[in-house]
Parts: sequence; structure tokens; C-alpha cells
Amino acid sequence: MTPFAIAGMQMHVSAKDNLHEIERQLASLVFRFPWVKMAVFSELAVAGPDPALAVVKGSDTELKLCELAERYGLWLIPGSHFERVGDRIYNTSIVINPEGTIVNRYHKMFPFMPYETGITAGSEFCLFDVPHVGRFGLSICYDAWFPETSRTLTALGAEVIIHPTLTGTIDRDIELANAVATAALNQCYFVDINGLSDGGNGRSIIVDPAGKILHQAGEVEQIIPIEIDLDQVRRQRTKGIMGGLGQPLKSFRDRAVDFGVYQDGFNNDYLNSLGPLVKAGRE
Repeated sequence: MTPFAIAGMQMHVSAKDNLHEIERQLASLVFRFPWVKMAVFSELAVAGPDPALAVVKGSDTELKLCELAERYGLWLIPGSHFERVGDRIYNTSIVINPEGTIVNRYHKMFPFMPYETGITAGSEFCLFDVPHVGRFGLSICYDAWFPETSRTLTALGAEVIIHPTLTGTIDRDIELANAVATAALNQCYFVDINGLSDGGNGRSIIVDPAGKILHQAGEVEQIIPIEIDLDQVRRQRTKGIMGGLGQPLKSFRDRAVDFGVYQDGFNNDYLNSLGPLVKAGRE
């Protein structure tokens, strides 16, 4: 076995600085579940869903998060936060190791348009290695509606996808189905952590590489400690799901088809016919 314990932190998020609450939750986590090695919060948990509260790269907020990771000896993915870089604002997630160092930084590739207006899309995938454990990938909320993001992460070796989310709408059921499908299609663990209050309607979910739901939370505050086994990913990717069934990553690797929809010059007449990307109005 290659065990590794991750805790999803489903907490109430306000449209303000939530650092004090993050600190309180981490203290509770370490006291109650000291075997956990990584804590994952929800999308925009750090400073809430207001772009006016965007955090500057290298600010005191980031320094405080690094101090918390070092104090508690945890890998910390503090959800995400709006980050100001010059005249641009990104939806950014940082990865902090137990020594308190930021080892990677991810800009959400698919802001939830047209609702996340004014947020700049990222273009770089985010992977990081936990020594002696395995490779992790990171995406944020609406990214998961585009299977190319998860496929790319797993094609680059990710065995676990960490996925902070902020969903407070009636399509949460669809996202739960997406989480199960993403885990099974990519033979990976999928850790989808949603917030509460201004941070979402909860129902966080953790799924194993065969699409089995390890835990699905309700709509109340909850710390979700789950021990995963990276050897399960490796075995299923080598032998097949559930001991010898589908091997989708190998089949994708050995495919005979080139997908023209991804090529420059592809005829986009149909997609162009769908009209502009704007918020729906009354008819």
C-alpha cells in the first residue's frame, strides 16, 4: 500500500477574509485527526467570492497560509482566492508543502462565464509531487465540466485530482455525477470540496479510481478525513478497473483517431451558431 490521508474541509465561507476560520478549522483537524497529511478547502474560501477583495501575490494573506501549513505540518490547499496580478484578476489556488513553501500556483482555466465576468482565464496545468507518495493534479470548480482538463492532468501522471468548488446552485447533482465519471474515466481519486453559505451548498464528494464514492457530505459543516491508497490507482491503471475491466488510459494512449475538433482550422460553424456567451434573460 501507498496510503495517504486527505481531509476535505467543508466550512462556512463569508464574503470577507476567512483566514481566522481557516485557522480554527485546521486546529480542529490536527487535534481530532492527527494522521491526516493534507487539508483541502473549497473554492474562494480564503477571502470569499467578491473580486473586490482580491489578494495580491506574496501578500500577508499568503504568508499567513504558509505559516499555518508549517505550524501544523500539513500539505495545504486553501481552496482558492481571487488574486490581483497587475490589472488582471485570476481565480487562484496555491499548493503549500508542510515546510510552509508554495510549491505551485494554479489559475482557473474556465472561469464560470458569464457569471465570473472580469476574471482572467489561466492556461497552465498544475501538478505537484508528494515525495514517496505520488503525483497530484489541481483544478477548480467549472474546470471539471471540460473533461480535457482532467484527461490532461492524468496523462501527465496525476493519480489524485484535487478540486476545490464553489457551487450553491441547483446543478450540484450534475457536478456529483461529473465527479464520479471523472474518477472512473481517468482511473484517479477525485477530491471535490464545496463550501457553505456564501461558499456553496456543500455535498462535497471523494471518489476512488473505480468510481466508488468514498464519502459524500451533507449540507452542514464537516471535516472529511479519508485515507486513500495510491497503489490502487497504479494497479487499476495497469490491470484494469475492478481487477481487470476497462483500461481507458491505455485505450486513449493507443487510439487510432485524431480529434479534429481540437485542431486549428476546424470548422466551428455549429458552435458559432450558438450565439454569444451571455447571461440568460427573460424570453
